[in-house]
Amino acid sequence: MTGPKLNEATRVAGQSSGFRASTRFARLSPSKVRVVLNLVRGMDVKSADDLLRLTDRDSAHIVRKLLASAIANATNNFEQNAEELYIKACFADAGPTLKRFRPRAKGSSAAIFKRTSHITIVVDKLSDAALALRETQSESRGGAESARRRDRVEASRARSQKSKAATADADADASVDAETATGK
Repeated sequence: MTGPKLNEATRVAGQSSGFRASTRFARLSPSKVRVVLNLVRGMDVKSADDLLRLTDRDSAHIVRKLLASAIANATNNFEQNAEELYIKACFADAGPTLKRFRPRAKGSSAAIFKRTSHITIVVDKLSDAALALRETQSESRGGAESARRRDRVEASRARSQKSKAATADADADASVDAETATGK
């Protein structure tokens, strides 16, 4: 369904409304899928993928696959950079309901409704202002962090080199001692 969900009626001609992927007839209740979609709506795709990977709901697996499909559509068909994408819209509409009946007491029956969903995810490129803001935040936050991490890695490598050199010297001393003990 288009219109109110993406507001395509007010779209400017020549401007992209996003890159979409959808799955239809998913055997999940739309209300259960919407809980997961509400978690990731508006997030950048990397953060959303990380969150979906750690979300302990059955619908998170399907939504994660759908997000990967939307990212692939944007990168392969429209040559967009995956790191510059965010989830513009995501929604789950009700599909056809499978009706089953369960026998109950005194010859009656109870209806069981197995609901299905049509899930759609729309990703779009972040605005230039949002990209610039994210870049400055990562520089201010990540500059000091990456410098500290770089120092820790260098110190760890130096300790590793030193311990390897010490074990090599000990092995050489042990082999010399073994040769002198055997008289060769």
